Amino acid sequence: MKFLLSGNLHGGSVVASYPYDDSPTHKPTGVYSKSADDEVFKYLAKAYASHHPIMRTGKPNCPGEEGETFPEGITNGAQWYDVEGGMQDYNYVWADCFEITLELSCCKYPMTSELQQEWENNRESLLSFIEKVHIGVKGFVRDAVTKAGLENATIVVAGIAHNITAGRYGDFHRLLVPGTYNVTAVVMGYTPLTRENIEVKEGDATEVDFFLQPTAMAPNLTQLTATPAPASTIASTVVQAEAPSPTSLHQPIQPVDFRHHHFSDMEIFLRRYANEFPNITRLYSAGKSVELRELYVMEISDNPGVHEAGEPEFKYIGNMHGNEVVGRELLLNLIEYLCKNFGTDPEVTDLVRSTRIHIMPSMNPDGYEKSQEGDRGGTVGRNNSNNYDLNRNFPDQFFQVADPPQPETLAVMSWLKTYPFVLSANLHGGSLVVNYPYDDDEQGMAIYSKSPDDAVFQQLALSYSKENKKMYQGSPCKDMYPNEYFPHGITNGAQWYNVPGGMQDWNYLNTNCFEVTIELGCVKYPNAEELPRYWEQNRRSLLQFMKQVHRGVWGFVLDATDGRGILNATISVAEINHPVTTYNDGDYWRLLVQGTYKITASARGYNPVTKMVTVDSEDAVQVNFTLKRTDAKVEEGKVPVLNIPDTSDPNEKEFETLIKDLSAENGVEHLLLSSSGKVSPYRYRPYKDLSEFLRGLYLNYPHITNLSSLGQSVEFRQIWSLEISNKPNQSEPEEPKIRFVAGIHGNAPVGTELLLTLAEFLCMNYKKNAAVTKLIDRTRIVIVPSLNPDGREIAQERGCTSKIGQTNAHGKDLDTDFTGTQEPETKAIENLILKQDFSLSVALDGGSLLVTYPYDKPVQTVENKETLKHLASVYANNHPSMHLGQPGCPNKSDENVPGGVIRGSEWHSHLGSMKDFSVTFGHCPEITVYTSCCYFPSAGQLPGLWAEHSRSLLSMLVEVHKGVHGFVQDKSGKAISKAVIVLNESLRVCTKEGGYFHVLLAPGLHNINAIADGYQQKHMQVLVRHDAPSSVFIVFDMENKIFGLPRELVVTVAGASMSALILTACIIWCVCSIKSNRHKDGFHRLRQHHDDYEDEIRMMSTGSKKSLLSHEFQDETDTEEETLYSSKH
Repeated sequence: MKFLLSGNLHGGSVVASYPYDDSPTHKPTGVYSKSADDEVFKYLAKAYASHHPIMRTGKPNCPGEEGETFPEGITNGAQWYDVEGGMQDYNYVWADCFEITLELSCCKYPMTSELQQEWENNRESLLSFIEKVHIGVKGFVRDAVTKAGLENATIVVAGIAHNITAGRYGDFHRLLVPGTYNVTAVVMGYTPLTRENIEVKEGDATEVDFFLQPTAMAPNLTQLTATPAPASTIASTVVQAEAPSPTSLHQPIQPVDFRHHHFSDMEIFLRRYANEFPNITRLYSAGKSVELRELYVMEISDNPGVHEAGEPEFKYIGNMHGNEVVGRELLLNLIEYLCKNFGTDPEVTDLVRSTRIHIMPSMNPDGYEKSQEGDRGGTVGRNNSNNYDLNRNFPDQFFQVADPPQPETLAVMSWLKTYPFVLSANLHGGSLVVNYPYDDDEQGMAIYSKSPDDAVFQQLALSYSKENKKMYQGSPCKDMYPNEYFPHGITNGAQWYNVPGGMQDWNYLNTNCFEVTIELGCVKYPNAEELPRYWEQNRRSLLQFMKQVHRGVWGFVLDATDGRGILNATISVAEINHPVTTYNDGDYWRLLVQGTYKITASARGYNPVTKMVTVDSEDAVQVNFTLKRTDAKVEEGKVPVLNIPDTSDPNEKEFETLIKDLSAENGVEHLLLSSSGKVSPYRYRPYKDLSEFLRGLYLNYPHITNLSSLGQSVEFRQIWSLEISNKPNQSEPEEPKIRFVAGIHGNAPVGTELLLTLAEFLCMNYKKNAAVTKLIDRTRIVIVPSLNPDGREIAQERGCTSKIGQTNAHGKDLDTDFTGTQEPETKAIENLILKQDFSLSVALDGGSLLVTYPYDKPVQTVENKETLKHLASVYANNHPSMHLGQPGCPNKSDENVPGGVIRGSEWHSHLGSMKDFSVTFGHCPEITVYTSCCYFPSAGQLPGLWAEHSRSLLSMLVEVHKGVHGFVQDKSGKAISKAVIVLNESLRVCTKEGGYFHVLLAPGLHNINAIADGYQQKHMQVLVRHDAPSSVFIVFDMENKIFGLPRELVVTVAGASMSALILTACIIWCVCSIKSNRHKDGFHRLRQHHDDYEDEIRMMSTGSKKSLLSHEFQDETDTEEETLYSSKH
């Protein structure tokens, strides 16, 4: 980066100091050491000092230096005191940057309470100084003929003995104070040009451009610097891509860069074209070689970095054998040819617009560096740096490959799994022929080994050989192999010679890609002067072969319900035993020769569809399939299938689209590329630094972060938890919540640094990157970066296998402590887990390169296994090499973990793990990511580890929004919390406050049972998609059962029981009434015999009063009945 102006902020006085800082005599003080731009530096220093209320007085009055004065608040550095080796002088002398040193306060480390005043003192000065970057003269130095910018042109100002140089585009900016100047531009090979009496005024720079005449005209210079025409000027009609005739008015621009490119030269070449043609190129790396050279790939497309639905993807690979170099150089020539002719040549323009082209010039850069020019048929440099033949290193269908998988092989396998390649060629040397699958057979003999697509492969091979006259003749290397003959320049691989472990067969058998191997010449490393001839022989072949990607059939497989593409649907062609699968948007490509075919599209959960298709010899035929779900016709009594995203709200629709975009190929990668403020870990942070870093995030981003302590370690270090959300520390039950935990083993701190970097990345991009902003607004992210800070403090960097620091201060492995008696660290995280409000948890550990899912304890069956495995696979598949299943750790070099995913108990079985506790008691799926083979790799490896894991970590933020989101209420609209949602008769979750629930599930159909007290049970099915959330809205009816019995039966029984009770009461009343009448009649007779029974009457009267008192609280009915009875007598 080329800086123009700089300020270096210090403390200890209040003054602006300018160069030079020292003098030739190095006298301690008092020597004015004047630079050539002394007037400019004084001008800049005054610009700062004049706006500072203390500095402009020239009297800082610093304690101990009360008499020190600086006129106008500025000073020459050496005059103040001599500073040898100062930064401001280095900037001026060596970097074209004008820098001054600003002493801001007498106190070097003032109290926090004084910072506000310091800001007020310096605010205007800082802004004024920044504005001065615009003074002086600026412009461009260009070639007068081509108008191209002239990099490193020298700008000379008369009378000032300090020159500056122009930038890479010929741009320059020279700081000058107001005045009149003569300025000269000088470039080797050009006539210098002076512009006189240039007036520089106060304020913005005066613009001055220089157009220099070359001292000698170079041949075809205009051709060499040709640039593409704007896309808007290109006709939109599709042009048939035929070879232009020799008499055509338009002649494509041919490459001129014919030389052997060693790695550094090739790297510069690729970067140059990526920089010069950014609208159609993207340079990326598919991985690294043994010696850590990048396996560069140049993508060429009209929309680089994006898979356009329906557009096929093509690749060329060169230099697999390091000493076979022609392919490497041809592919560099091809890159130059495509870039320079896009927009002007119809054939190239059509090809780039309709195809996504990937070109890997060198798969074996290490071997190339060992090989030697002039090698005809040798082997020096053929193999990689581990001395393995890469074209014998791929998994084979017939034989077990004994050699360990090499980094280059693993990288290419990962690359092929990442992109939906349709067609490919692998460029070799040593003969002149196109070789097609299979490369070997079951017997290991040199016999014809026919693939199911033999006819297609023959057509592909012929499309290349026909355009290469010498190849097509079939007798290529008569002086070396006089008896060798290939009819029409093509051959079946195994018939030529047996090659187990070849790349082309692996392509065909493990991806949707058809690949052939092209031998480009008899000499493996020809002299450089022969390279133009190779280009001329192969130019048409290279282009014609690429066009074959547009043969056969292509189209989309769509869901009949919502019209969306179906991922991984299968396209089968009758009588050809080689199905292909659809990509993210349901798009597919199937190469076929001319003919009529019976083609079937099928997908899990859908009814297959078959069509008869006629393929001609021209462009591919588009054939779309619309599949109906197997449960699409819901008959009475059958379970409804639900997949009802809430798209009524535009914001919901927009977010659903974002999740789909981020789920697409390279979706997260595009997010990373479009993010602002690149972050990368570069050192390890011990506990104190970690705490300060987290506190810094909290203080700098208070609106989206909340920092809290979950508890303390044995040695009283805090277990920090950082929440990132648009409403931190507030309850939002409708939003999914994800937990990241690292450092359960203190000797594996990579996860800690990855999570700290993730946190900073999210905070820096909030309100800067739309995708990150929406993810934070819709997600509650909790990061626990170091669960075992005590162990981390004693762990040792570069301790790849060391167990020091693995346990806590009590010597306890915390990942075995989620049982009864517990350590303080375990209790701290348990409290967080037991809140039961997380949808997903990701734990980061070290010691391998894979992902484990529950359970760590040995169990017979794993509930929800498919979902747990799916979540682990999402992480592994977004990692460049983890999903290949070959961790390649030194102590376990032969370890093989299919897909990079394994159940914990099948890898390292143990009890009391955090992930098992999370699933069992927290009702939250948790996966454990092992970030690298080395527990504690060197800090220098951290940037690379972040680059490898960043996409996977961000993919978890996307994945947590998928699965099933639901809302439960009754018919009155009342939300029902604590309802039980049973999924697939096993997994149980409860609705949160507000009736919300969320559960992650693997893509496919799932059964849901919803249960709540007092309501009828609900049963349904939901289709979970791979790229979007599925929403369900459950409305409960009142329970139709009482005490477990049908409501009608209970009501009938209750009614009958009530009738029986009433009848019984009537009978009792009648009996009581009869007894009461008899009693009252006796009473009358006693009164008639008053004289004889006086004592008895008194006693009866007393008893009657007691009777009345005893019925004091009788109900009204009883009282009325007695009254009526008395009146009758």
